[in-house]
This record gives sequence, structure tokens and C-alpha cells, in this order.
Amino acid sequence: MQPKVVTIGLGYIGLPTSALIANNNIPVYGVDINQKVVDIINAGKIHIVEPSLDEAVAKAVKEGFLKAGTKPVMADTYLIVVPTPFKAKNEPDISFVQAATKSILPLLKEGDLYIIESTSPIGTTEKMLEYIYTERPELKDKLYIAYCPERVLPGNVMFELVHNDRVIGGVNESSTLKAVAFYSQFVKGELHKTNARTAEMCKLTENSSRDVQIAFANELSLICAKADINVWELIELANKHPRVNILQPGCGVGGHCIAVDPYFIVADYPMESQIIGKAREVNNYKSFWCAEQVKTAKLEFQLKEGRKARVAIMGLAFKPNIDDLRESPAKYIAQKVMQDASNEEYYFVEPNINDHHVFKISNYKEAVEKADIIVFLVAHKEFKNLEIAQDKVVLDFCGVFLNKQ
Repeated sequence: MQPKVVTIGLGYIGLPTSALIANNNIPVYGVDINQKVVDIINAGKIHIVEPSLDEAVAKAVKEGFLKAGTKPVMADTYLIVVPTPFKAKNEPDISFVQAATKSILPLLKEGDLYIIESTSPIGTTEKMLEYIYTERPELKDKLYIAYCPERVLPGNVMFELVHNDRVIGGVNESSTLKAVAFYSQFVKGELHKTNARTAEMCKLTENSSRDVQIAFANELSLICAKADINVWELIELANKHPRVNILQPGCGVGGHCIAVDPYFIVADYPMESQIIGKAREVNNYKSFWCAEQVKTAKLEFQLKEGRKARVAIMGLAFKPNIDDLRESPAKYIAQKVMQDASNEEYYFVEPNINDHHVFKISNYKEAVEKADIIVFLVAHKEFKNLEIAQDKVVLDFCGVFLNKQ
């Protein structure tokens, strides 16, 4: 079956997007540089944890609408869904986007649609347009080029890919309309038309806004710790005001979006993005502060009990009920605690993964039973109803036990 769509990147967004399109009977060819990932998908299985994704992939592969490989093939639409990491000093690196674009250059033909979904600095789509037309000048003004960022929540991706509104910005009006027609085949949410630069900025704005709001909650938690106030109770009471909606604090901010996207703005507009930049500092500092609190608790325990504490680190993912550890503040705290270790016994708990190359994963019930100090970093559902003995030292940085801190 000749593919109509090629997706470059089969990660947390690329694979669900590919499966969704394929389940709408549109032939998709997914590309990933990792042969193991390709083999898993071609077997109708998945390499990441995401509800309903396994069923969608299995169905699409079985019916022949989804195949995977390590090199792209000719199609009509190309989706770029690769990471955009950082270089030194938190400067965004679009080399993956360019490499993905380079891989399809020989395949492009007149009338093709090229869409970037990867989070990108403002102007990236226009840079890729210039790159494509420099390398393939005969195609100048004969392609449709657009930007359409994903805006989904891990753990609910398959639903939100269908039902969330999308912002679609082309390099010209015809590109916008072509991209809108493409997404209308499988998206039920409203498709909002704009230009590429605005669409790029919209993605960055959404996550920067969230980061700033979380920073306010985290800053409150730091103040309340010094003022001997229960931050959870405080926020609950403040939110009784009809025009106040403070978010819950945590041990920092992680993930591939909120902890990263603000830097795309700060890197290009450092003088103008004072609040955005400061919010990043606050949220990063909260992780350091949590690690210091664990260190203090260990010292206090040793002074009181005359022995080293056994410590349970509860959660490594960047948010509850997923297996994604990217940019996870909990992982940072765990690493920081390990660096400061002095022969204590540690139990690292992450119920959504079986093993890790750095941390030896423990069963969460066993860890809580054996540990003297229990550090909650992620509010996984498994932790909500745990029975914890009164003699345990509990550090709840994520609100597992709201109003009990």
C-alpha cells in the first residue's frame, strides 16, 4: 500500500499521531533512526506507555495502514515530529528538524505538503522553507509548508489528538488551507488558521504561561515552608475566591514541553522575557530545594536515631501515571540525593517502568514498608492510598496527601 503520509519521528507524539492517521484508513509510513523501535512497531507493538496507543498501533499495523522504517519513502504529506533539544546556555537546537528535512529532500515533488509539529523557535518554518528551496530550487513556490504544534497531555494523548483544537500556520494562505484540509481528516477539534510565526509562538506561549503559573505555586510553597504554613491548605482557601485559581506546587517542572519551551523565547528575546525567565529559575530552584530538604531530613534522622536512614524516593517520571522521565525534576532530585549519599540505603520507586540504567527500581509497597524517610516526588495513583506507619518521616513535595503535610 503506497503511503500517503510519512512521519519522521516515532516517539511520544510521532507514534500516536501516526497511529491515529492510520486508523482513519490513510496509509502511513513512520520513520525512526532506532531500528529496535521500528521492529517493535512493525510487530504491532509499542515502545512507550500511553493508554489506548497499543490498540491503535496493533489495529493499524494489522490492517496494513501503518508501517515503519529507518529511512523515509515517497508520499504526499511529510510530518516532522522530532525532538528539539538544547545546546549550551539553553539555546534551542533545530539540527534534528533540519536533519529530518534533509532526509526527505530527494523525495519532495510539486504539490507535496510539509508540516513541522516539533516545538520550534520562532522562524524555524521559514528557515526550513529557505533550506528546501535552496537545495531544490525547481520546487520554489510549488510546495505547501506549514507549522502545527501538538498540544496534548501525556496519559490522554489518543483522545486529545482527536478532540483538542489545533493552531495551523502556513508560510502563505494556500499552505495554511492545505494543512487545514489535511488535519480535518482526523481532528474533530476546531482548526484555527494563522501564519507560521504566530503558530510557533502560540506553542511556546501556552507552555510558558503554564510554567509561570506553576512557578507562582512553587514560590508560595517555599515561602510557606519558612512561615510554617500548610501550602496545600493555603491554596485551597485562596482558590475559594471566584477569580483566583492557583495551581498545585510540586518538586519542579519537567517534561518535553513546559520545562523546555520557555527557553525558546528567552534565548531569542532575553531582555523582553523577564517573567518567563524568572519562572524557569524558580521552578529549577524548587528541585534543588527539595533535594536539600531530603539531605536535612537524613541528617536529623541520624542525629536522633544514631544510624543511617533508609530512604524511599517515590516517583521518577515528570508527572503522575506515565513512564516519561524526560526533564523530570524527580529524576534530578534522585540523582542529587545519590550524589550526596553516605552509605544510606535507598529505594527508588517508579511504578510505570520495570528497570532503569541508573536507578535500581523497587516495589512501592516494599519501599514504604522498609524506609525510614519517604519522599513523595510524583503523585502516582499507586501512592494515594498507602498506609504509612506513624514513625516514618514523610516529605510530600507533590501533594499525595493534600492537607496532611
